[in-house]
Amino acid sequence: MQPTQNDPLARLARLNPTAVFLGALVLVLAGFFAPGIIGGALLLVLAAGLVALLVTTWPVQAPRTRLLRLLVLGLLITAALMKIF
Repeated sequence: MQPTQNDPLARLARLNPTAVFLGALVLVLAGFFAPGIIGGALLLVLAAGLVALLVTTWPVQAPRTRLLRLLVLGLLITAALMKIF
């Protein structure tokens, strides 16, 4: 009998990449098309998840990948704040 893995990163690695991509796409589109603060809040929730993932994977990423991820995160946060204000 194998021990169960409660590690969130291990569970995340087992997820279907296509399903994760489509779920993130739905969340982004819902954030863009939802009115005002609701859309901005959805985008900020997605940004918070990306920040958590970025902090966790930072040590193993190449500098170019880090830069690209920070750029995408900055654009997402900018879009969310523009939607709110």
